[in-house]
Amino acid sequence: MTELAFDRCSLLGLLAPPLFASALSCSTIPPGRSAVDSVRILDANSLSASDIEAKLGTQASPKFLFLFQGIAYDYSVYDEAVLQRDMTRVERFYRAHGFMEAHARVSRLYQVKSDHVRVEIVVDEGPPTINRNVVVVGLDGLPKDVVDAANAAARNAVPPSKRFDETAFKDSEAAVKKALTDRGYAYATVDSQAELDVGQHTIDYGFAVVPGLPAVFGEITFSGLDPDGSGPRPQEIPEGPLRRAIDIRPGAPYSTSAIDAATQALLDLEVFSAVEIVPRLPNPPPADRVVPLSVKVEPVRLRQITLGGGLEIDAIKTDVHAVAGWEDHNFLGGLRDFAVSFKPGVVVYPVRINNLKGPINPLPEEWFRTELRQPGFLEARTTGFVRPELNVFPLLVQVNPPDNAPVVGYEEFKLPIGVDRTFGKRLYVSLDYTFQVENPFAYVQSLDPALERVVLSFPELVAHLDFRDGAVRPHEGFYVGNTLQVAGFGGTAADVREQPEVRTYLPIAHGVTFATRASVGFLFASNYGKSWNSELESSVRTAAETPAAPDRVKLVHDMQVIYFRGFFSGGPTTNRGYPILGVAPHGVVPFLNPSTAGSQVRSNCDPTLSGFNAQQCYLPAGGFGMWELQNDVRFDISGPLSAAVFCDMGDVSPRLEVRLDHLHLSCGVGVAYDTPVGPIRVDLGYRIQPLQVVGYSTEDAAAQADPVNGVPPKIFGVPIALAIGIGQAF
Repeated sequence: MTELAFDRCSLLGLLAPPLFASALSCSTIPPGRSAVDSVRILDANSLSASDIEAKLGTQASPKFLFLFQGIAYDYSVYDEAVLQRDMTRVERFYRAHGFMEAHARVSRLYQVKSDHVRVEIVVDEGPPTINRNVVVVGLDGLPKDVVDAANAAARNAVPPSKRFDETAFKDSEAAVKKALTDRGYAYATVDSQAELDVGQHTIDYGFAVVPGLPAVFGEITFSGLDPDGSGPRPQEIPEGPLRRAIDIRPGAPYSTSAIDAATQALLDLEVFSAVEIVPRLPNPPPADRVVPLSVKVEPVRLRQITLGGGLEIDAIKTDVHAVAGWEDHNFLGGLRDFAVSFKPGVVVYPVRINNLKGPINPLPEEWFRTELRQPGFLEARTTGFVRPELNVFPLLVQVNPPDNAPVVGYEEFKLPIGVDRTFGKRLYVSLDYTFQVENPFAYVQSLDPALERVVLSFPELVAHLDFRDGAVRPHEGFYVGNTLQVAGFGGTAADVREQPEVRTYLPIAHGVTFATRASVGFLFASNYGKSWNSELESSVRTAAETPAAPDRVKLVHDMQVIYFRGFFSGGPTTNRGYPILGVAPHGVVPFLNPSTAGSQVRSNCDPTLSGFNAQQCYLPAGGFGMWELQNDVRFDISGPLSAAVFCDMGDVSPRLEVRLDHLHLSCGVGVAYDTPVGPIRVDLGYRIQPLQVVGYSTEDAAAQADPVNGVPPKIFGVPIALAIGIGQAF
């Protein structure tokens, strides 16, 4: 009898397609050597063991799909000489973080099999070294604000009573110097010294300052506008707008903060890929203490064309569209930015992620937007903008529409006019006035006669403070933002709409980030919403009991306005266990249901009758109070590939309130792949029972107890949702 044996590499070659198997080739361990299965740092109590392990030369063999070593990746081969150097690396890492007596006292090697080993390094951390005294000398005769700033910079860089940190000490000299150069002392020099008290496990710092005399800015010259003749012609990037953006006048007091702000202002013009402003500081200093500036820039292409297309499919619709755009960063001179984008498309109705059958009724749509930005508007760093839009789209909110459901579309015109400004690198503020018109029409069936044109007119203030280490894949820091709108200066709606949010990013290990986002929203409406709330709060009204004509007109008016002013949640950026608009108050929406007086609706949309269909009759309609809380643990896998485990929750209430017992909790997993346009992300969320409405174990029970909560759709009978998006969820 012949025995057949297959290892995982042989099995891969049999099961995988030839090209795929070739890409996932198997590695071998050199004869007489051993592969490293794992590397662990033991007794690392004060510092992160994973951070230490990332610095080692001895690394564990990577695993394909977290399971298989030797597939797609080479084995990490054990080398005793490298391990001995790693012992020194561990001690050096500890000493750089204040543990001067740390020792990597033992390295253990466990033979897992004949050619596989596990490595363990045991650390004896020892006592930490604490910062004690910080002294700055050489400040005599300087203004009090300069003295205070230099002392504060020194103490903030190496704070007393904190553990010694080598990187902080290296940066402290530059911090003290910047406190002086920010205040006019361009030629200041700083020498630093640290003295270690081994017996007391403390360290003292001294900074010797030679401030020199105050200086002023001199002339500003530019280089690099057309370094090799291949870039934009010099006359296409005029110096006038650049000097206006820099906003530094010859003779003004010297300041490195002013140079930093000018650098950012030039980058914000979006015509340079890199900007460097270099002060010319000869040694010895000139008698007049005048500091000329040399501005070195690398221009980008001033004009670009965008062409493309896309496909969007979710629980509500399938959309196929093209994308075309053009942008000119020097429109009519003066570095004005003009952009136009056009996205024509077709909604393949009623095809969606849980319904791939026809008959197909294509619904044409288009999104047309232009933007003109004028830098240096009103003052050097403020940009004025105007962003007219003209859009045509269907209002689709139902996941399982009946065959005879009407489809309402809107012709939308929006005109925001305003200004924005960035303060430093962190604070962004935008103020605009928006005029918006929504004109309803019928895609399918006839238009409800109660529908009318909606006119919105409101100022909007947007501000955010960004302390993240990156906007695309943040790993550390926080973000605080707020949006405030006040409608009522003419138009259909009179309200105040407020939505603040906070995002935090905490590194918990090398390549692992804990991210959170919290947001609340409040809509204070004064001329709409009461009839909608009355409709929801009535426990005896049925769809068959249609209100009289005047009441119905008011109800339709209110609900139509709420669609454009109210809050919704659910989807790839808010609650990933729900479809888009899935978390919102639900009810019978007259102009989106078949004639509410018809016999079919009387039988299907009366909750007291057996034929009642909540998913068909209760549609999301927007709310007045909202809260959201998202939690992610994100971790890098390999190169551009990353993954996340998440839990999202939140609620949208039909009244001005925050309902913390309506959790709408969903948890799940997601993967993302970095591309030039941002990470392409796929998330799968599961709605956890009984944590939708607290006290009810299923979604159906929660909907019966609170009908306006809605019944979200299931996929293959499971309470899940699939979300696909570009960019991180937050």
